Amino acid sequence: MLTTATANSVPAASSPYNSTVATRLGRRRIPIHTTFYWGHKMDILFHCWPGDSAAMYAVALIVVFAMAVVVEWLSYSNIVKVKNDVVKGLLRTGLYGVRTAFSYMVMLAVMSFNGGVFVVAIGGHVIGFMIFGIILKKNNKNDGLELDSSKLEH
Repeated sequence: MLTTATANSVPAASSPYNSTVATRLGRRRIPIHTTFYWGHKMDILFHCWPGDSAAMYAVALIVVFAMAVVVEWLSYSNIVKVKNDVVKGLLRTGLYGVRTAFSYMVMLAVMSFNGGVFVVAIGGHVIGFMIFGIILKKNNKNDGLELDSSKLEH
């Protein structure tokens, strides 16, 4: 009889192709998926959140989308306008840490293997890039990232 590995040594179904493992979280069993699925009964980032509620799942999707947009905003914005180089360096380092934290939170949310979370995370990055990487970049031409076509000609 074949069994699959499970979290907390809880036996899974006997099929070697089982895409979920179950873990005991308090008094309920939560499936831990190892392939994409489209259900709303899950945990993202925190214990019992969003849980079994479809409304809280929608809130979780909005939060993941917003975090992905914030990552792109922090990637393309130049919000530190301080003259002192030491303070500027410290503030930029702090913002880099915040951006990295949001990036990892989005990554961990995607690792829930929920299809909806994956779609909104990618959508948040795409919308954030479109707004902050393309549209606002055209308005701020002093950032030195624009490609000058006259330099490409020989």
